[in-house]
Amino acid sequence: MSSPAERYAEARRRAAQAAQFPALEEFALDLGFDLDDFQREACQSLERGSGVLVCAPTGAGKTVVGEFAVHLALRGTPAAVSAAADEPATPPVRRKCFYTTPIKALSNQKYHDLVQRYGAAQVGLLTGDNAINGDAPVVVMTTEVLRNMLYAGSATLAGLAYVVMDEVHYLADRFRGGVWEEVIIHLPSSVTLVSLSATVSNAEEFADWLVTVRGETAVVVSEHRPVPLWQHMLVGKRMFDLFHDADAARKHDVHPELLRYTRDQTRRLELGEGRSAGPGGGRRGPRWRGPMRPDIVDRLDREGLLPAILFIFSRAGCAAAVQQCLAAGLRLTSAEERTEIRRVVESRVTAIPGEDLSVLGYWEWLDGLERGLAAHHAGMLPVFKEVVEELFVRGLVKAVFATETLALGINMPARCVVLERLVKFNGEAHVDLTPGEYTQLTGRAGRRGIDVEGHAVVVWSPETDPRHVAGLASNRTYPLRSSFRPSYNMAVNLVGSVGVEPARALLESSFAQFQADRSVVGLARQVQRNTETIDAYGAESVCHQGDFDEYFALRVAIADRERAIARQGQTQRKAAAVAALERLRVGDVIRVPSGRRAGLAVVLDPATGGFGEPRPLVLTQDRWAGRVSPGDFTTPAEVLARIRVPKHFNHRSPAARRDLAAEVSGTGLDRHGGRRGGRSRQAAGEDHRLSQLRTELRRHPCHACPEREEHARWAERRRRLENDTEELRQRVSGRTGSLARTFDRIVALLTARGYLSVEGGVTDAGRMLGRIWTEADLLVAECLRRGVWDGLSPSELAAAVSVVVFEARRDADERASLPRGPVADAVDETLTLWSEIEADEAQRGLTVTREPDLGFAWPIYRWARGETLAKVLASGHQIDGEMPAGDFVRWARQVADLLGQLSDSGGAPTELRATARQAIAAVNRGVLAHYTSA
Repeated sequence: MSSPAERYAEARRRAAQAAQFPALEEFALDLGFDLDDFQREACQSLERGSGVLVCAPTGAGKTVVGEFAVHLALRGTPAAVSAAADEPATPPVRRKCFYTTPIKALSNQKYHDLVQRYGAAQVGLLTGDNAINGDAPVVVMTTEVLRNMLYAGSATLAGLAYVVMDEVHYLADRFRGGVWEEVIIHLPSSVTLVSLSATVSNAEEFADWLVTVRGETAVVVSEHRPVPLWQHMLVGKRMFDLFHDADAARKHDVHPELLRYTRDQTRRLELGEGRSAGPGGGRRGPRWRGPMRPDIVDRLDREGLLPAILFIFSRAGCAAAVQQCLAAGLRLTSAEERTEIRRVVESRVTAIPGEDLSVLGYWEWLDGLERGLAAHHAGMLPVFKEVVEELFVRGLVKAVFATETLALGINMPARCVVLERLVKFNGEAHVDLTPGEYTQLTGRAGRRGIDVEGHAVVVWSPETDPRHVAGLASNRTYPLRSSFRPSYNMAVNLVGSVGVEPARALLESSFAQFQADRSVVGLARQVQRNTETIDAYGAESVCHQGDFDEYFALRVAIADRERAIARQGQTQRKAAAVAALERLRVGDVIRVPSGRRAGLAVVLDPATGGFGEPRPLVLTQDRWAGRVSPGDFTTPAEVLARIRVPKHFNHRSPAARRDLAAEVSGTGLDRHGGRRGGRSRQAAGEDHRLSQLRTELRRHPCHACPEREEHARWAERRRRLENDTEELRQRVSGRTGSLARTFDRIVALLTARGYLSVEGGVTDAGRMLGRIWTEADLLVAECLRRGVWDGLSPSELAAAVSVVVFEARRDADERASLPRGPVADAVDETLTLWSEIEADEAQRGLTVTREPDLGFAWPIYRWARGETLAKVLASGHQIDGEMPAGDFVRWARQVADLLGQLSDSGGAPTELRATARQAIAAVNRGVLAHYTSA
């Protein structure tokens, strides 16, 4: 208990703070909870008039700072004091606040939160789908919408005082991150910027950049989680703490019992325990069977760790997990909860036609929800995902199987998070989770104000080292790296608004160039230090007998020549080995000279006539059958004998392999043969140039120096350092002004194609390009200029424009089919234009525009013609079956967005603009009409 004097001092301090920050005191009174120190510090900086960067863990309450900016805007500027005593003071002037988010779902969520607090009249929403009360003093929007406003010089920007950039660490996103930098650079200087970020390790660097482009910016970093997080590993049926205590967590010391148990499990597997013998013998060797998904959910339920999010990095895996839990008879809800779940679901899907619900798997989905189970991934219909989010937040759905997209922005905290694996597919390859991704995923565990602690569980497998998990769990931050690069649309907009030279200067003020220049400073210092060291090494290698630099150059030339001869010999030996393998025939007995398969072998299949290196199928005398490559032969394969191989020989039959291997051994040939070598040194000695260099070396005065080798050691150090320094200089040259060089190439290409004039002005075509917001902006503009889409019907236009928008999740082996006639002709013309642009970009050293993808043409064509959802999804060009409904809705919305841009484009013919409007109406029906109106 504090003393009366201490309580009095605290009251005085609070009163002084209230007098200094009256807006914050008003704001805090309505919150219903005490502000954390980092929240109070950030809000005080805002009230002082400073911009602010807030970095804090997921769930720590960063958005409170953004909401305080909203409060400041609505509160207005202080009342102006009248000059005359008898005149009334003017009322406070209300200002505007834009609240930007990276994804539309988060915008919708934040819009509803602010409406609940300030009323619908005060808050608006602007996304690609919705425009509600856009002139309100507070508008929630996606970051792209604000970027487009800035380039268009929108009147809505008048009176803007604050911009909140939620999830600003998105600027590291390689596809969309550049938009965040564009907004930060182009916002008027009068606007105060509030940047809210996950915990990043280079917050000070990011803040330093914000100061250079936005002025005074306070940095507030908090690594404190409001709800403590406990890390665990589930090994079979046993749950272990990852760390013994908080001190061990700081030192990354894994719990000894966990280490001991996992080592025992691994040893047992290696000794053959736990093998699975499936039908027909199954796979040989040890195989780990981890806990079943229903068992994991049941375990979490018994231990009071629900609601939980179980991350499975596969859409199919998420759906399968729900089915497995249903098949196991899991039921996590009460009768009252099931009734409420059905009520919520039925109220949200009333606008979706009944025949579509069946196609979407509605009844199976509802069955899972009523039992408290659901999947959540991008392949689901958006309204289905939103229902899952709502029910989970309300505690009605207890276990959600999700892909990593759930971790991005959506406010959906849980008591427990489970990671089934620590590897995910990134669209190109299976890669390990980074510490930042691990932090983002596990950051969902622990609901503030509900849970005393959160829990993260990693499911163990033999490939999962607990020490690796400890490293991920302990390294809770990751660096923010800019992904900014100039685009065609950006270039014409910049040139149109400020001119070529100022535009180049603006690009050089980006965070990308800031980071590059900062790294250049360090590299330049290293170059300077290296140069001084090189001079010192040169002094040590001075020889009184003669020019040691000249002598050392001869030694280097000799070493280079010897390496070249050795490489030439290796190339010749490999070519000889390839030629020898290509000559082999069935029944030839050869000797594999080295490696695990060394010994005699008979050729079963010569594998000639294909592409690449020959890889004949052989059977060794040890009964191993498989393919060998030129790399297995240090000398060309020689045919030592021939034996008869049965016509229909089955190399998978143990008995057949045994009999034929006995015949190979029966040839009586030596298994290893004689060893040959020593020819390469003789061949090297015969090289005339090498002999000449060695003669010059022996005649050089420095060759007789008694300290020759000491001088040579210093000269070798200097040579290596000179090579390293030259590489550093190349890196400095490549980074300095790199964005400006790219911009100059883009300007040159746009000038050559008529989008910019030679004098640096923007042409009519350039103004059209400046209003096209898509990754393939230049290709779309070229299609408009060449009339590629003129004369198409609404459904044909939707199909034709889809190829510049759509991008398949996996590379298809064959080209997707197209509707015949006008659509196929338009797509062929689009591909021809793309080829021209690609050649132009490659010639100028620019990043090549992505090739059009034809995989969505049939689905959107059929949909726009009014066909059923079942037929539409079945026509998707998917490797693994029909197109998921969520993917269809997402891509259809992007097609509709581009059609909307065409309908508003001043550079498009009147007929095409009218067709685009008709196509939008044809696309926005059924499940799409529900989503766009939601």
